[in-house]
Amino acid sequence: MSNVKKVNPFVKLALELGPIVVFFIAYGRMKDQTFAYNGTDYNGFIVVTALFVPLLALTTFILYRLSGKISVMQIMTLLIVVVFGGLSVWFNDERFFKMKPTMIYLLFAGMLGFGLMRGQSYLQLVMDEAMPLKHEGWMILTKRITLFFLALAVTNEVVWRTMSTDAWVNFKVFGLTAAMFAFFMTQGKLMQKYAVEEDEA
Repeated sequence: MSNVKKVNPFVKLALELGPIVVFFIAYGRMKDQTFAYNGTDYNGFIVVTALFVPLLALTTFILYRLSGKISVMQIMTLLIVVVFGGLSVWFNDERFFKMKPTMIYLLFAGMLGFGLMRGQSYLQLVMDEAMPLKHEGWMILTKRITLFFLALAVTNEVVWRTMSTDAWVNFKVFGLTAAMFAFFMTQGKLMQKYAVEEDEA
């Protein structure tokens, strides 16, 4: 018998987006401040990063406790956040945290690409229950998402390396989120074409 439990969609959304919203609000209030600790000065971005890492770990744990499951992508995202967020705080260098989305998208693209080379859709393994599609549909969608993740990785590198921290934060909070929604909205025809009918399930 499965231990997976249904979670209120609003609670799930709050837990998944909450840390990003808190990061954005906290950064807006603390970005021009400097905090001294143990003889070292830390800017607002570093302090907010130090708060974001444990907050994401907490919300991920709460979501796991409520749902009884946690995806591989959630685990890998949390690990990368802990590593790169920790490096930013430890070395007092915000560049590590800005590189985090790049590493996440490259990792996901690499995993999905590896599956495609084996003739498999690893995306199907984690999303099949929520979005049942025929195998051909999953393969096409996985190829598109792999390319999409690669594009996001490149875009993140361009933004953080050429623009201000304020611009990167807005891109991280709004740009990447909007891009995700826009991407899946444009996949509607594919999902309709390759949807698994009830009598086929």
